[in-house]
Amino acid sequence: MKSLNRRQFAQALASAAIAGPLLHAEPARDAQNISAANPPFPLSIMLWTVWNDLPFEQRLANVAKAGYTNVELVGEYAKWTDADFTRANAARKHLGIHFDATAGLHNGIANPAVRDAFLAELKQAFTPMQKLDCPAMIVLSGNLVPGLSREQQHESCIEGLKRAAELIEGKQIDGQPVRLLLECIDPEENPRYFLQSAAEAIDIVRAVNHPQVQFLYDLFHEQIAEGNLIEKLDKHIGVIGLVHVADVPGRHQPGTGEINYANIYRKLAELRYRHAVAMEFHPTGDPVAMLRAARQMVSKAIAAS
Repeated sequence: MKSLNRRQFAQALASAAIAGPLLHAEPARDAQNISAANPPFPLSIMLWTVWNDLPFEQRLANVAKAGYTNVELVGEYAKWTDADFTRANAARKHLGIHFDATAGLHNGIANPAVRDAFLAELKQAFTPMQKLDCPAMIVLSGNLVPGLSREQQHESCIEGLKRAAELIEGKQIDGQPVRLLLECIDPEENPRYFLQSAAEAIDIVRAVNHPQVQFLYDLFHEQIAEGNLIEKLDKHIGVIGLVHVADVPGRHQPGTGEINYANIYRKLAELRYRHAVAMEFHPTGDPVAMLRAARQMVSKAIAAS
């Protein structure tokens, strides 16, 4: 079966609601047993990559079993009822899990013709974000627009994020500032996507110049697009608000491909990065075991530095 990318998965979830009773699972304590050293930055799981055939609460229980206390979403809640939100919140609180970011907006920022729709959609997204205590939204540029130059679309990204920043100015959810996180997509996954370069995305974020607008550094996408991963960390750590992890090729767990994640984790610790590092990979084996191993790699790499 062909793997779904995040946008495809978000669309598939738009018509689905969570199901199943709250599992009788213990709160997450595995993190203490997995490694003696805790990373200096929180670790998270992008939920679309694992356990898609299970009820939402059971997926959260597996997250806790793997030793994680943070989860990122892609709009799984789009069709939830009030009862669904209540059940999901009960599960995450019982398991000690936080939702640190979400994605799933349908409108991008590179097309000025859909800017009003993007802003309206973002406003609407605040309600489920508040219900789930989820303080960050991932933002995409969208595809190339026929008839517009790259310069016009670049400026549209800046203006769209500036307008969005006005909507979140000073806002907090669960005691944390609401943040917008701009993400690139590599040209192999979507050759029509406008924002494929981390360098350009960082230029856009810097031009917006707002502390609540940051760059989502997806190392999988950037390795395919341009590489030179660690130098970008050194130069731009101040605007990086989230890091996504998967190896190249295949989007599998670190250690299966060409990216030296041990060096990356050590660099993040050296630079005193404190935002989330989220696992967004397709496990090649048992997901709980693979996610535990991915967490261990982080701790071992930093302990050895």
